[in-house]
Amino acid sequence: MSEEPPKGTEPTIRQLMMPKDTNALGTIFGGVILSQIDQAAAIAAHRYHHGRVVTVAMDEIEFKKPVFVGDVVSYYVKITKIGNSSVTMDVSVWAQRQFAEEDDYIPVTEASVTMVAVDDKCKPISLSES
Repeated sequence: MSEEPPKGTEPTIRQLMMPKDTNALGTIFGGVILSQIDQAAAIAAHRYHHGRVVTVAMDEIEFKKPVFVGDVVSYYVKITKIGNSSVTMDVSVWAQRQFAEEDDYIPVTEASVTMVAVDDKCKPISLSES
């Protein structure tokens, strides 16, 4: 992972972490981060398909740094492959500490996510279908 968020792009999602998102250790529960990775991927996939999309794959996740209450977490998405019915993307997650310098971002994790366009019976369809 690089030492700073992607330059020249806006995050797909930015979220202020709240006490309701903590685990038993007082840091942000990993499942909250995973859920937001999934949401960021869905938002990006909807640029290519306006109907239903589902997650079919998310690669191994390794949390590099903890996230704390008050951190603003940003989710950056880069499309890596567009198939007939799928969109694959890299999602990088960065935290900005509550009391840090303005541009002090901490790399949290990253994932490759594949989303597939589906019909109302959850069967894969072409991205061009809606």
